[in-house]
Amino acid sequence: MNRLRRLLPDALAGRIVLLLAIALLVANAIALVVLNFEQRRFGRQATEDRVIERVVDLISAMEAVDARARRVIAREASSRFARVRVGKTPLLREIGTDTRSQYIAARLAETLKRDDVTVGTIERPHRAGASDRRHGGRTGGFIGITAPLVAQGGQAQWLNVVISGAPPRPRHVDGKSILIVLALSLLCVLGVAIAVARLLTKPLGRLSHAAEAAGRGDRTARVPEEGPREMRDAARAFNAMQAEISQFDAERMRMFAAVGHDLRTPMTSLRIRAEMVDDSDLRDAMVRTLDAMTVMADGLVRYAKEGRDAEEVKPVELGALIRHLCDDRAVTFSADAKVQVTGRPVALGRAIGNLIDNAIRYGGEATVTLSQDARHAIVTIEDTGPGIPTDHLDAMFQPFTRGDDSRNLDTGGAGLGLSIARTTIIAHGGQIMLENRVEGGLRATVTLPLQRSA
Repeated sequence: MNRLRRLLPDALAGRIVLLLAIALLVANAIALVVLNFEQRRFGRQATEDRVIERVVDLISAMEAVDARARRVIAREASSRFARVRVGKTPLLREIGTDTRSQYIAARLAETLKRDDVTVGTIERPHRAGASDRRHGGRTGGFIGITAPLVAQGGQAQWLNVVISGAPPRPRHVDGKSILIVLALSLLCVLGVAIAVARLLTKPLGRLSHAAEAAGRGDRTARVPEEGPREMRDAARAFNAMQAEISQFDAERMRMFAAVGHDLRTPMTSLRIRAEMVDDSDLRDAMVRTLDAMTVMADGLVRYAKEGRDAEEVKPVELGALIRHLCDDRAVTFSADAKVQVTGRPVALGRAIGNLIDNAIRYGGEATVTLSQDARHAIVTIEDTGPGIPTDHLDAMFQPFTRGDDSRNLDTGGAGLGLSIARTTIIAHGGQIMLENRVEGGLRATVTLPLQRSA
């Protein structure tokens, strides 16, 4: 079963087309079998009708002449498929019970307006002659017909006809013609099937792309509510889910902004009172704590602002964007070639700028390179700082997590820079990874999907 599944096309449209092709081939094979059967049946019936016409003509002709002429007619009427004799005894005395005999007898009675003609199946003629040898020595399947003739010279005479039961082999349709017709019908059906399959699977593709965008955090992704009823229902449910999640995210960001903003007032009041403390050591400790709290409150406001930005998605020349960031920070930058991505340029600038600022803050300097592979743009930011313990690398992307445990404004902010950068990069369908360099320092690697060609 698994092997059969591997042979099937992966796409739904391909499976639909394959199933239709198989169904068409099976239907055509059945049609050919039925056509061959019907062709044989019609050929046999046509042969029987010709036999009936010939016997009727023989009876009419022989009853109009004398006994000598009857023998001449019988000899001339004989052929390789039929033997005609005029004799004093009948070949058959009762009608056979098989379907063919019953059919021929009924037709003869209807045509001749008499019911004394006997038809039946015989195993072999009374005398096997040359005509029988021409049939390859077959001894069965012969049709016998016996009809009484008008007596000549006071003696009764009988017309005995023996006909080969096997009708002439029908002429079959040219195999090449069948193949041509089959190929044309298959192409036509497959053409329609491909069009229909694409029409049916196109909404599924749009839903898949929208779901991928939603997984990256794009709450603006929507699916057109069109197509079959099931697809409309799925699109409607997806859009409703996106709207609810977007509303939840907006409420969450508003809460962060409100908390950060509301904390500023009491902290300002506490700072004023702390400045009035006479003990210098206690005063300095309180001020440092309040400064750290201020950094956290400002980080909350900034984090909320980053989450609320609804920037338009458009093509971005990533090299020019990063070069501008590096020039502002006097950082070394190198790029292999022009790299084009799709995204929000301001958000991307903030995310990559945060990574560059971290490298400068903790490593003293930064080196930025831009390259690309077949599907992704690759941005690498390296520094020569102390790096980060390996078991802490993943935790650095959590909000309010820093490389050092202090809240000293000289060494960093609230620990939201990497979290904001990671959220932005994932929302653009990319990934971000931190690793320690062998020669010392930290390396941050960002991968972003290249812009899709139209």
